[in-house]
Amino acid sequence: MSGEFLGTFYNSVNKQKWITIPAGIKKKFAPSAKQQVIVTIGPQSNIAIYPLDNWNKKIEKLSNGNEREKKLLIMLRTFASAQQKMEANGRVKIQDELLVLAQIDGKVVIKGEGNFISVWNPERYRTYTQELMKEHTKSFDTLDYQ
Repeated sequence: MSGEFLGTFYNSVNKQKWITIPAGIKKKFAPSAKQQVIVTIGPQSNIAIYPLDNWNKKIEKLSNGNEREKKLLIMLRTFASAQQKMEANGRVKIQDELLVLAQIDGKVVIKGEGNFISVWNPERYRTYTQELMKEHTKSFDTLDYQ
């Protein structure tokens, strides 16, 4: 299985709607993924990119899940691109519909999310992380890191 994808990278989407997956993330693709990806809607009005092996595992889990998981399966499939091969340089095509939904038109934040890769509008990402930090500082302190 591919992953664990970690790290945050800043890049852009070009005029032909391609983004480049950073080398640090790309090298985590398992041979079983065959450099194939599925691009779909992400959890925070962003875009999710799954290596094929992780996608297949996620789809299998959701297919056998409860009603909530089956609803997520429908959403992921509704917005999913056709399977595509990631180019040697890490480029992946993003469909127009997802770029509009994620409000992406130039700069992007690419973030490893464990078993998938998220692509964000930078302003939305900044707002999201600020909210996370507010919650984090309320919930944890130095002793929690010991």
